[in-house]
Amino acid sequence: MIRIDLLTLFPQMCETVLKESIIGRARERGLVRINCRNIRDYTQDKHRRVDDTPYGGGGGMVMQARPIYDSYKALCQDVGCPPHLIYMTPQGKTLTQERALELSRMENIAILCGHYEGVDQRLIDEIVDEEISIGDFVLTGGELPALVLTDAITRLLPGVLAASESYENESHFSFLLEHPHYTKPDTWLGKEVPQVLLSGHHANIENWRREQSLVRTFLRRPDMLEKANLSEKDKLFLKNLARGQEP
Repeated sequence: MIRIDLLTLFPQMCETVLKESIIGRARERGLVRINCRNIRDYTQDKHRRVDDTPYGGGGGMVMQARPIYDSYKALCQDVGCPPHLIYMTPQGKTLTQERALELSRMENIAILCGHYEGVDQRLIDEIVDEEISIGDFVLTGGELPALVLTDAITRLLPGVLAASESYENESHFSFLLEHPHYTKPDTWLGKEVPQVLLSGHHANIENWRREQSLVRTFLRRPDMLEKANLSEKDKLFLKNLARGQEP
């Protein structure tokens, strides 16, 4: 069972999300162990401060190294070994489904949630194993990105979803975007569900879904096709699509 520890200034904010839905049920069933460790519990400041002004001047505050380091060392003692420590930052490598799958196979992961203007670089150099970003934008803190990463990892664990097909057919898993989905009623605002989905012909349905995935990826994320595992039939379909021909 994988263990994920969040080092954060706002553990209750994280717990609000982590106790709900799929992650909450996975925790209750013992499929994943997720803990939130409050960095403020390790500060020696009587006012529980964990930040200070940056050397060299400038606006904002910077998280101090010592409270984070002490919380990390306490975590290492609890776990019995140093966990793989990830720092959530816009400067990190962008999170991918591939990386989420790789991380889901680890035993112990810790995620550091930064805040303010960031974290003392010496702390990052000393204990951080990996820096991850969830996109080219900036948030007020690392809690939301940490929750995104935790969700992405947890749903890949055995037994968390009903069946492996629940994630193996999703966008990015096979470097293809997912096909469209429809549910009842079969007509809504004059728009009908594609007839093939009502046919009951499983082979035709799977073929339609594959083609729709190819079309979406071609139109929205053609860069992903370079890594996709394409059959000769897929390649011919895309070739005709690029020529503007009817598939």
